[in-house]
Amino acid sequence: MSFKDLMTSLQNCVIAVDQAPGNVSQTLRLFVDKLSESSRSSAKRCKERCLEEAVQLLRQIPEAQLHDLEDSHLLLLVRLLISMQLQMVNISAACRKVDQMLQHLAKVDHQLVFRETHRCLHSIVHTDQVLSFEDLQRACMFLEDSTVGREVWRESFPSLLKKVSELFLVVLQKESLRDGPLCYIAVKVCLQVFQLLPSEVAPLVWTTEHSDPTVQKILQALMDIILGQCCNRDTCLLAGTAVAMLINTAPESRDGEAAAWSLLQVTHLEPWLLTVGALQVQCCPTGKDGVDRLAVSRGLLTCCRPSILLSSHADATQTCLLLKGLFPVVYALCEEKRDCHYFAFEALTRCLKKVKECLPDIWKMTGVRLLPDNSSLQQQLIHITWTNAESPVEGVSEFVRSAFCLLLDLYEMDCEQFSDTKKPLYFTLLQRIIKLPWEAKAKYHRLCALLPYLGTDMVLDQYAEIPNHLLKCLSTNHLSPCGSELYKCLIQQQRRELCDASHTELDLANQWARRWRPVLHEALMSDVTLLQNNSSTYLLPCTFQVFPSAMDPLLASLDPFAPGHLHAWACIVSSYRATTGGSPWALQGSSTLEILHLALGSADDKVRLAALNLLCCSPKTKDTPSTEEMSIMRVFIPQNLNCESSPFRQHFQAGVKRFLVRIRDGCLAHVRGQKGKKKGEATDSKRAQDELEQGIGFVEWLGQLPYSYLAPGHSFQRKKTALLLLSAVLETCTDTWSPDKRKGQPPVNMGSLINCARQRGQWDFVCRTKQLVLISCLEDSTNEIRELSAGLLLRFFPPSFPDDVAAVLLMRARQLLCSPRVQEAQMGALMMKVLLQKSQDQPESCRLNGNVTVSGGINHQASCMVKFLVKELEEHYLTAKADMMLAARTKPVHGVLSALQRCLLEAPSSVYDTLDYSLTVELLVLLENLSLLLLSLLYGDQDACVTEKDAPPSFCDMGNAINSLIAQESEGQRDGEECVLLSEEHGLVLTCCWVSLKEVGILLGSLVEKIITESKPSKCLLAKEDLMRASKVFKNILLKCRHWGAVEGCCAGFTKFCASLLSSNDPELSDIPAHMLKKGLQVVRSPRSTSVTRRAAGLPMLILCVVSAEEASKARPLLAHSMQTLLETAKTPLPENWDQTLDLPQVCAVHTLQAMVRGSGLGTAVLQFAPAVAILSLTLLRSPSLLGHEERCSATLQFSVLANARPAAQQ
Repeated sequence: MSFKDLMTSLQNCVIAVDQAPGNVSQTLRLFVDKLSESSRSSAKRCKERCLEEAVQLLRQIPEAQLHDLEDSHLLLLVRLLISMQLQMVNISAACRKVDQMLQHLAKVDHQLVFRETHRCLHSIVHTDQVLSFEDLQRACMFLEDSTVGREVWRESFPSLLKKVSELFLVVLQKESLRDGPLCYIAVKVCLQVFQLLPSEVAPLVWTTEHSDPTVQKILQALMDIILGQCCNRDTCLLAGTAVAMLINTAPESRDGEAAAWSLLQVTHLEPWLLTVGALQVQCCPTGKDGVDRLAVSRGLLTCCRPSILLSSHADATQTCLLLKGLFPVVYALCEEKRDCHYFAFEALTRCLKKVKECLPDIWKMTGVRLLPDNSSLQQQLIHITWTNAESPVEGVSEFVRSAFCLLLDLYEMDCEQFSDTKKPLYFTLLQRIIKLPWEAKAKYHRLCALLPYLGTDMVLDQYAEIPNHLLKCLSTNHLSPCGSELYKCLIQQQRRELCDASHTELDLANQWARRWRPVLHEALMSDVTLLQNNSSTYLLPCTFQVFPSAMDPLLASLDPFAPGHLHAWACIVSSYRATTGGSPWALQGSSTLEILHLALGSADDKVRLAALNLLCCSPKTKDTPSTEEMSIMRVFIPQNLNCESSPFRQHFQAGVKRFLVRIRDGCLAHVRGQKGKKKGEATDSKRAQDELEQGIGFVEWLGQLPYSYLAPGHSFQRKKTALLLLSAVLETCTDTWSPDKRKGQPPVNMGSLINCARQRGQWDFVCRTKQLVLISCLEDSTNEIRELSAGLLLRFFPPSFPDDVAAVLLMRARQLLCSPRVQEAQMGALMMKVLLQKSQDQPESCRLNGNVTVSGGINHQASCMVKFLVKELEEHYLTAKADMMLAARTKPVHGVLSALQRCLLEAPSSVYDTLDYSLTVELLVLLENLSLLLLSLLYGDQDACVTEKDAPPSFCDMGNAINSLIAQESEGQRDGEECVLLSEEHGLVLTCCWVSLKEVGILLGSLVEKIITESKPSKCLLAKEDLMRASKVFKNILLKCRHWGAVEGCCAGFTKFCASLLSSNDPELSDIPAHMLKKGLQVVRSPRSTSVTRRAAGLPMLILCVVSAEEASKARPLLAHSMQTLLETAKTPLPENWDQTLDLPQVCAVHTLQAMVRGSGLGTAVLQFAPAVAILSLTLLRSPSLLGHEERCSATLQFSVLANARPAAQQ
């Protein structure tokens, strides 16, 4: 039975159970409803929430009552839960929640749950077909997330391993399969079997009489993957972990030790024999990127138990696998300049952690110190952590920092063990750290690590410039976190040292103030805004956490009327309140409120924000604001709606939202208190009732206020602030749950507070009048106002518009889509999106046209809307084909393209619920024809665009083509005088062409990405031929249009297009980007009749988009091939005869290299080629001939880009 049939049958059974007495029927009905809700939900967090509630409901049913259920009902329930697990194999947390339910049912009938699970797994392994990706996903899920599933696999795992070994034979023969997800998940299954079923696997490996050729085949396949047959780095690393986990199953340590030492032969360049127990496999190294050594060492460090890691080699009893075998391999990997530095330093950190865990045993084994001063091991560790502390590779610096801390820990333990009290290494390191420039980020991390071993007095005395350098750090964005962390470590260490003696809190604060009060005052009153903000954000909170009494010495010397002091006062008091929860109104007698009013009325935005933060912050969200605080906010909010500063608006919204959360949670506490009162007790106190009334009243006032400032005529600043405040009210004081958010969800019992407010005639946040005001904002002249208004309408207002509103909005949207103004067309597109998601169950009067209506369910509605827009697009295309001037004025194409993009890509439903194959192909053909038509207009030649000529028209050619078109349309109405300014008609045609081409690229790329991402094995809306047609559209726009706006927009879509194809499991699809790259490189290398790379032409961007789309976890073969080809082309000697009006292939290659070095999409992947690019640039700068002038210019630009884009790549 299908999942849907199982659910229907179970619901019918629940209705039958309803006849039975007791509460079980009601609970069971709620339980089934939650399962149904979870299955319908598409959001992961919604599924998990529903399943958690279902688990709680099932546990409420006593086992005895579950025993009373009919066997058929219990069978249906078990099958339904297993079917749910199969549906959610990608959501581990959800599968574990379903497993909890199955375990509960197993207490009632364990054999039933076991039998049904076995039936499901039997269908995976007992079949003649090779395992599919879905089969392996299910196998993984039952191993990892199912208790009964593991029990079944204990009996059936030999069959599973046999099927996996057969799969490896197939996968490793095809490059696309062994580099894809199928190979990865096959390796993952092996790892999970070795990890979760070690006692069952061990006899097949370690005893000669039970050794299994299936396991030997799997071991051979895993080693082939490790040694270079697979280019996917993640798969190789996982294979290394799997082999190490297999070694760790050894029942006898000496067998595991021998196998681990045998595996370390991976460093050999010649073929070698791996022996793991009774298994032997031949290993032939093929890779040269170091991933094989990394996979093996990382796997051994992760999986092997200490007895194996401390084992000695057969030839030398004093050696240790951890120090003499693994550490040299890992150290060499860290020293080599490869693109796997992140994993190499991760392995180094793991190695040092293992050393720390095993250090007592290492001392017993060797009898000497591990890290004596000036020893080679100590020097190696210092060197590797010192030279890589500021590596540009993401994540490496964090591992280096951990390694440095572990080095210090090991040294301390070593000195303690061998009674070395001098510990000279610490002082040597401190002097080296002091000599580093203050701009070095690693300087502060190393000081933090060294501080506990030397003490604050020693560090501050030796390094007197620390306060000044900390202020410089806080004035620099990227150094602020590390500078503030050092400050926090210093004051924490200072307190630990002071607490050894008897001191009061005030004494401790005064001791802190002697060193640090001048520093904080200087920072808070600095003219540098960044220093002010960072000191308030970083330094003050940790100061009050460590020294709560530091408030008094900080405020003692401040004068609110002195320049800069008022801001410092507000920052200090608000930070004190937020950190400690202390009341600010009790400070400095009765003057606090007066100073607060002074700060709130300041002309300085920073002072007002700091004062607002003081009003709004509190460590307890249930701390209801006082009457005085609410009164102040009622005055402050309207006075600050028109601020021009965008950061002020964002902080203003955040502050008001915190204030609203305090009101909401405080009012909820009062409402719960009312419900909790017992009969006979006194009613709520007058004070609590007043707080509830005041809180509800304040929210009502603030919910009404924004609408007064959203009418036409008000400034952008006032509208934007009003919408931000309205968003804060609706997010805080409604019960709308957002599945995509982890935090900020409304409380579970929010409905009780809303009902309480509604009973008072308040909190009607979504009435018709307010809805109409927000709809009017959809026509605002600024994109930000439109998007904010649309977001509020979609998220918080009723799911459908009234009939009259929908009809008028549809008519207006259609008008705007035909506007030649880009801004107005964007308004129409946004209206179409809102209308689509808000126009369910519309009546007959709200038809889109005579054949396509807005009616039915959401999927039908979306399909009707898209069909309507495709028909509109076709009409625009035919108009442009017949009369371009008329189309530019009345049907300019780009509005409909934008509407299609919004309705297809931003709709909550799947694209497969909206499109069918015929409609998809119709849309693709339209986009292709549109692009060819628009490009031909810019060429001025209808036939030029369909040829293989890749040279785009110059800007002069485009202008002449448009002028020619205008002249033909005007039929000589204009005189022959030339005008240096572009005519209105010229601007309309040019805008229509380039904006439409940009929208074609964005829509096509995003649509292909969504179709492939959501595709299923049985259904895909695009065939290979369709994707090849789409690739030609991109190629034409990039190579035949020089307008940068069109090229840039097309690049965004083209990168998505390539990324989705390269990640496809179908090798025919993943070859399409590689084929396009090959063609692009051919264009670079071949002579041309014109320039294609100067300024904004798209050839370099085509190549950049393809290589940027490669998965970062793979070896990036396309990037390597491109860089090699471009470098070779750029190095080719110059020809003797050269037309200086044309591009040289060498110059074209240099321009393309420049784009690749500059491109942010490649990140650090291009760093491995930086030395070769730098050498090339310097070589070309010496080009002696006049012919090399273009090369020199290109090389100069490239070298400057390389220097500016990769300043950290000093390697």
